Amino acid sequence: MNIPTLDQLKRALHLSETIERLQAELSAIFGRKIPKLAKEARATVMDFYGVGAKAKKKPRFSKAAREAIAAGQRKRWAKKKSKAPKPAAKATKPKGRAGKKGKMSAAGRANIVAAQRARWAKVRAEKASK
Repeated sequence: MNIPTLDQLKRALHLSETIERLQAELSAIFGRKIPKLAKEARATVMDFYGVGAKAKKKPRFSKAAREAIAAGQRKRWAKKKSKAPKPAAKATKPKGRAGKKGKMSAAGRANIVAAQRARWAKVRAEKASK
């Protein structure tokens, strides 16, 4: 495996910076962000040759906080699993207006039918008189 010289590394860094600058110009022209391939390429080269190791990301939660969250979740799951299935609810008739939902009395329906027949008779009479 060829180990790059210091001059080669400097040249590679200069090229990647030039690429980044050109990508920034493209972003300004097109009004949107262009992927920063130069940074990815530089990181790959640096990792391959063991130069400038990547910094580790800082965890969002401490170990204690993560354990507390996990313990709470385990407790919730245990509570849910321990419950026996609920017995089927009896089919009861709803009381009040909810029990009559969508139902109409025969007299009410007869009134609507009579009114509709009268409307159509009027329309037919007007049509016949023309």
